[in-house]
Amino acid sequence: MNTTILSKIKSDKILSRIAAQFSDKDIYAVGGTVRDYYMGKSPLDRDLIIVGMDAREFALKVHELFNSAFVPLDEENKIYRIVLKDGLSKHNPEIIDITNPIENSLERDLMRRDLTINSIAVNIRSGEVIDLCGGIADIKNKNLDYIDENNFVDDPLRLLRVYRFQAALGFELSPETINAVCKYSGLIKRPAKERILYELMKLFDGKYSAKALLNMNKTWLLEEIFPVVLELKQVPPNSHHHLDLLHHSIETVNQIQILYDEADELIQTHLNRIDFGGFSRLAHLKFAGFLHDIGKFSTWTIDKDTGRHRFIKHDDVGAKLVKPILKDLSCSNKQIGYISEMIKNHIYPSCLMQDPNVNEKAMMRYLRKLGDNVIDNIILAKADRLSARGELITDEIIAHNLNNLDRLLALYFNSIEELKPLPKLLDGNEVIDILNIKQGPMLGNILKALHEAQLNGDVMTKEQAIEFIKNFALKNRNDRI
Repeated sequence: MNTTILSKIKSDKILSRIAAQFSDKDIYAVGGTVRDYYMGKSPLDRDLIIVGMDAREFALKVHELFNSAFVPLDEENKIYRIVLKDGLSKHNPEIIDITNPIENSLERDLMRRDLTINSIAVNIRSGEVIDLCGGIADIKNKNLDYIDENNFVDDPLRLLRVYRFQAALGFELSPETINAVCKYSGLIKRPAKERILYELMKLFDGKYSAKALLNMNKTWLLEEIFPVVLELKQVPPNSHHHLDLLHHSIETVNQIQILYDEADELIQTHLNRIDFGGFSRLAHLKFAGFLHDIGKFSTWTIDKDTGRHRFIKHDDVGAKLVKPILKDLSCSNKQIGYISEMIKNHIYPSCLMQDPNVNEKAMMRYLRKLGDNVIDNIILAKADRLSARGELITDEIIAHNLNNLDRLLALYFNSIEELKPLPKLLDGNEVIDILNIKQGPMLGNILKALHEAQLNGDVMTKEQAIEFIKNFALKNRNDRI
């Protein structure tokens, strides 16, 4: 019996209540629940294995005990989820996942898992610890080690989970684990895209995601998931970049995390918001940071006279290229829209503020255009700047760039009341009636021009909007004559 772990279980209001209610059952906490206990963390989610009783029957009893939601996750493999409606957490509902052991054997179940740190089981009633693979020692040594390479073959998603856990914990990989991932990296395309996306988002959600990406690259797993990596590797360092394009992209992820860690509470709160995809803005921003320069390879030219590397309109090209990549990963439209917008605008704020004559009107136009994504976009621009330190980039250039971006960010916070969503002054039908035109490209051009005029602050009222579209239509008619 491990008295330390048992005391933690007894202080856990959920597990202690289950242990008391089912005192005659062998119920084991496993996986992340136990790992978190050994790392001194309080788990939000609890993974339980029930031995000697049907998992569904047990889960329904737990469901009744907590008056909670009951969710069958996988009837074939008898995996059930209990979601506590009110929960004991201030922010998120707490979850209990319940199943039977594989082949009705707890030992076989533990041996079929991905990593040793996830293969520890604790009897929540007696405190008995079952650690067949040395998981406790690996937690203490901050080491990630696989259990059996055949487990990667059974479910190749475990290959990606190795790096998801490195991103979350920062642990080092054992040489044997690296070799096993290399051996089976080609299998990663077998799991459903939705499962791969979930693990990728968990990876980008981790504090050490840049470290994990670097190590994924050493095992070929990165290019198996993202074939575009093969193109990034071909763009070498240059006078503006001290790193090749792939390592610049990963360093951008690293700098986003550093900027987040050093940011004030207001910015951190914004980036912690879960507005789409079930994960934080920060996770999505780091995903965008990793892909922000994928348009560079296809726009890459070298000036014959100066030898300077140029990537004209790589931001626009990258924003288009990323959409099929994300769609293939089963990202939602909101996820695709956000990441594509970050890529399209990643150099916008720096270019804007580089102009010594930039005025507040131009700055406000940027703020209106990016809206709720201003903070994210400026953080990305900063991270991009900090990740490019070629021989022509001095400390003074970097400091000047960052100071300008801080000015833009300060204006955003001082202008939040003025930056409420733009009202729709005229819709398509109204424009058709006012101008006596038909549906078609002309209508689209007029509406787009009207939106741009609103962004610029030139049109504020409906009366101004009517005058604007009349003038715009007249000018365009004259241009066609």
